[in-house]
Amino acid sequence: MAIDQGSNILFRPTIWISVLGLIFSIIVGVVANLQPLYIVALFVAIAILINFFKNFEQTVLGLLILRSALDAFSDQQLPAAFGVGIDILALLYVAVLLLRRQKIHTDGFWWLLAGWIALQGLWVVLQAIGGLGLGASYLPVAIREWIRVFSGLMIYLLVMQLKERLTAEKVISYLFLSLIIPITAATLQILLPPSMLPSFLVFQSGYAIEAGSRMNGTLGHPNAFATFSLFFLSLALWKIGQVKQRLPWLILVAALAFFLVSSKSLTGLVMLVAFIPALVAPKMNIVNLIGGILLFGLVLFFFASSPMGQERLQSLYGTPLLNPDIDVSRAILLQWSDGNSFNWRIAQWTFLLEKWRYSPLLGYGLDTSRFLTPLASYSHNDYVRFLAEEGIFGFILFLFLIGALFVRLFQLAYSVPPNSSKRNLCFILLAFLVSMLVGMLAGNVWNHTTLFFYWWTLLAVAGWDWDKPITAEFDSATSTKQKYFNYQKNSKRRRLSRSE
Repeated sequence: MAIDQGSNILFRPTIWISVLGLIFSIIVGVVANLQPLYIVALFVAIAILINFFKNFEQTVLGLLILRSALDAFSDQQLPAAFGVGIDILALLYVAVLLLRRQKIHTDGFWWLLAGWIALQGLWVVLQAIGGLGLGASYLPVAIREWIRVFSGLMIYLLVMQLKERLTAEKVISYLFLSLIIPITAATLQILLPPSMLPSFLVFQSGYAIEAGSRMNGTLGHPNAFATFSLFFLSLALWKIGQVKQRLPWLILVAALAFFLVSSKSLTGLVMLVAFIPALVAPKMNIVNLIGGILLFGLVLFFFASSPMGQERLQSLYGTPLLNPDIDVSRAILLQWSDGNSFNWRIAQWTFLLEKWRYSPLLGYGLDTSRFLTPLASYSHNDYVRFLAEEGIFGFILFLFLIGALFVRLFQLAYSVPPNSSKRNLCFILLAFLVSMLVGMLAGNVWNHTTLFFYWWTLLAVAGWDWDKPITAEFDSATSTKQKYFNYQKNSKRRRLSRSE
């Protein structure tokens, strides 16, 4: 029997709009009671989703710029929500491209990284079936860690879709805008006392470091802010070699060096020590050597001239590293009372290695190192972390990824002419990779999600063909305007033909 859609209330669009509006209002009300900040996040997410397919390039660039401002809201789970959102957007966009039979840009390293992350998923499965050193109750921790790493793969994929739409130099230039919010926050942390700052901008820590004495911008932890500053410092050095007006970039390098020191992060300082010779080595000449020495001297002067920097350097003499009268066992005992972060690290590594011996092949599961020792904290050594969490097999996979990164960057560097922008960027990334590997010896660099967010972005851009011209048809804004003008012209022609 036919249904009279005109008389049936269910077929009235206003009814469905009202029902959807009511449901949406209920959801907003419930979320507002739970966490008001989620309301803002909800409306931002809706705006991003609507704009994503309409202005793809601008939205992706906006997301790249926004990421550096989110870690300050970790208690509200905004970085995690952002990561999941990136995953969903990337998968949706790829699905649409598949349905439209359009080209999906990838490269060989993306597939290698995808395979590596898929293998990391084996530890999630083993955790679920109780096949690791810890039980299935730690499965949510493993899933969360795997999704965090998977988000890096998805941002790599999204950035690859900008290929042939935007130039590599343009994308990299836009990345510098992500410095604005963290540096502004760090400036406020320097100028204002902690009591005048919002709580999410005050770094809280124990031991000898008092609250509010270290700068972290919006990166959550001073070490994360230090590695972030060093990353963009390296990019600014690359930019100096590409532009004629170098003074603004020299000022930016000096500013980033100052903020790196303000974090009072020895991890960041050690990474800088490794970065400078790795940067100078491929093009060793007197100018580069003097520049490297001046940069390191500037940072060391800032660090050593501050009371906190002097205290941290002095603490090295209370460790087995510089004091032969202190062995490992004594350092472990001292860390309970002396507040020395280096002795604390030695104790943490020792506890983790002792625990690893009971599950040497597959470890205890992703992101479980903080549950394995009496200190109940992260490993502060990413090599020990992979060994304890994923055993020998996972540690070998980690070394394989590091080796693949070196091979990829060398391959890209020597696939283009000497002194080209792309080759210089690859050498910058190689130097930073060396510094990351050094920083991983005594830090949680693998946990610096924001850093790797931009690392995978640059690695994707480095794989593009930089010499291929960008045509207007790949620019969504240009394409939309052109379609509009074409539509207007065709409409005018039709009206003229009818009048005749």
